[in-house]
Amino acid sequence: MSGYLIATRKEVAEFAGVSEATVSRVLNGVGPMKEETRSKVLRAAEKLGYVPSALARSFARNRSGNLGVVLPYIPKARLFSSYYFSEMLSGIGSAVREQGYDLLLLFRSEQEPQEYESFFLAQKVDAIIILGSRDEPGEREAIRKLKDAKHPFLVVNQHFKGESFPEVDVDHEEGSRQAVSHLIQQGCKHIGFLNGPLTYSNSADRLSGYQKALAEGDLHLDSSYLFEGNFSRRSGYEAAEKMRELLPEMDGLFVSNDRMAIGVLQKFREWQIPEEKYPKIVAYDDSDAAEITVPPLSSVSVPFYEMGMIAANKLLQIGNDAELFRTWFDEPVRELLQAELIVRASSRRNTHVNN
Repeated sequence: MSGYLIATRKEVAEFAGVSEATVSRVLNGVGPMKEETRSKVLRAAEKLGYVPSALARSFARNRSGNLGVVLPYIPKARLFSSYYFSEMLSGIGSAVREQGYDLLLLFRSEQEPQEYESFFLAQKVDAIIILGSRDEPGEREAIRKLKDAKHPFLVVNQHFKGESFPEVDVDHEEGSRQAVSHLIQQGCKHIGFLNGPLTYSNSADRLSGYQKALAEGDLHLDSSYLFEGNFSRRSGYEAAEKMRELLPEMDGLFVSNDRMAIGVLQKFREWQIPEEKYPKIVAYDDSDAAEITVPPLSSVSVPFYEMGMIAANKLLQIGNDAELFRTWFDEPVRELLQAELIVRASSRRNTHVNN
């Protein structure tokens, strides 16, 4: 029967004694391949009666060979110096290179309507990974269109309440709960929180984790201790100004990324506050910079590289696995990775507490 899958790609790989990625490359003619390996895979596919579905055959026939990565376009922003984007793209790039694909970067402007479907209609990409998305009406609608049209995509490090989009994410709520609980264990009772914009689900999750830790520690949530930045060093530097009048009492500070925490520390140094008078600080991301700040930053380590690899590998399977293609939108994947608190001097010192 046309389009009926008798065997799976995994079974073909096991029968031929090769990896699933090798089966994919052979069946799609992607990348260099030993003739002996190619023949072995083709014989196994024929023997087992492996026939990709009509949808998968169409995907393969029209493939561009490109995996697209959608990134926000922010004028004058040094996007690739960001630990988040550099690690994520490195992970995606590793997976893409291994499977013989090319990586196509697609920039979106916040000032223009989002139209992701056009990338597929123009046959620029076979699948896309969406990075840096925000929970806004235009963004939701653009992603819904992708799902309705059954274009392969994944949203990374963002989730949308009420939607069932395929996602790879991190448990930011738990990571934040660990960070704030650690500050409480260090004796902090007045803990500030410098967060990012709540249109990012990871910011909303971190706020939830902060609130949960305070409740578990029987501490009151004081809205005057809540601050917002945009994840840049400059925004942390500016937010510190709003903390100044609270510093005699604020004995702990949780910051949503290392860059903002570095901005806060920069302002503290300008005020010539002795280190022992700083609030205990825990940041987020655990970038390379966290280890070389003064003092070295305690920070929640997030597996951005692994997120990128997982997202790319999942998407690159779709065109070669009819079973996965059929269920991709019926049972959307939600891969949830774990974060880990790394403790350094910024939260362990005998910092000043009001006496």
